[in-house]
Amino acid sequence: MAFNWLRAAATAPESRKTSAVGAAIAYSGPGRAAWSPRDTVSLTRNGFGRNVIGFRCVRMVAEAAASLPVILSEDGRRMATHPLLKLLGRPNPGQTRGAFLETVYGHLLLSGDAYVEAAGVMASGTPAELYALRPDRMKVVPGADGWPEAYEYQVGGRKVRFDMTAEAQPILHIKSFHPLDDHYGMSPLEAAGSSVDIHNAAGGWSKALLDNAARPSGAIVYRGAEGGTMSEEQYQRLVDELEENHQGARNAGRPMLLEGGLDWKPMGFSPSDMEFLETKTAAARDIAIAFGVPPMLLGLPGDATYANYQEANRAFYRQTVVPLAQKVLTGMAGWLSAQVGEVVDLSPDLDAAPALAAEREALWRRVAGADFLTEDEKRAMLGFGPAVR
Repeated sequence: MAFNWLRAAATAPESRKTSAVGAAIAYSGPGRAAWSPRDTVSLTRNGFGRNVIGFRCVRMVAEAAASLPVILSEDGRRMATHPLLKLLGRPNPGQTRGAFLETVYGHLLLSGDAYVEAAGVMASGTPAELYALRPDRMKVVPGADGWPEAYEYQVGGRKVRFDMTAEAQPILHIKSFHPLDDHYGMSPLEAAGSSVDIHNAAGGWSKALLDNAARPSGAIVYRGAEGGTMSEEQYQRLVDELEENHQGARNAGRPMLLEGGLDWKPMGFSPSDMEFLETKTAAARDIAIAFGVPPMLLGLPGDATYANYQEANRAFYRQTVVPLAQKVLTGMAGWLSAQVGEVVDLSPDLDAAPALAAEREALWRRVAGADFLTEDEKRAMLGFGPAVR
């Protein structure tokens, strides 16, 4: 397309008002890195809702941990039936055990904090229902001694206060380790925040590259007569012409005809020069490492033989899934014990984890072959209470 209106540029009066950037119209340039906010809502939106690696990591860990059956023990003896087992089987009318625990694990991974509310009391003394509350709506109210004396949960204009001075506390707060905060935990997303921004920016780069006909950015240089510059009107019209006729997928491949002293000068680096794919992959690996997910399980480049995949899956359960499940269930056991007035223990059933089947089989074989151990000692090593006699 010819810019006929530029033919008069060389003879334009020198007294005409000109643009300060009329000599070169640049569409890109270097700038400072812009990092996203680090509050819970922003981290969740950027690292979970808008990032496929963070989304998959949270889902993998939370679903794997929630799929493990829960074992309840009392005085070292595994209980087949118990009011608390019934409560955990159906914590509230809207959730099953798996959905409830997945929500708790997900909140802990995304924000570093998980809150569980005990609502109502049954005749047996157990809470009637359990609810996982959103961490972004919860506020810790510290007392004079520094420990939380209450929690405030705010939705819109309504605020609910939970008193924590009673013996049976209505709120269970599970938090990740945070060395610089007394009341709130640190999310893996906070540690991986820079990598999340890089990965998201790489996706935005790809989208912008396609929208701009997959061409590197550059500059249109105006070489007017005797070093003259373009008028403000000419500058704006040129910008409009470029945006309308030479950007976007529908204009891909359309040639550009420059007249009136205009010249195209490529600028910046191509994706290959920036090692674009390597940068995006490195950011994805950092996000996976922050959540404790082996990158191989996410399909990231690397050795993907079957034996190594098995080892990666076993490490995933041993180093990430099982510790998370034990942390949450141990916290719930102590909290629920105070609710019912008896000491109980909650733990994940590792025999139900397919990834750990080989380890458990080897343990059972070794224990069964230890003739110097009594039956009760063997049962204790396998996580069972004494035999009923």
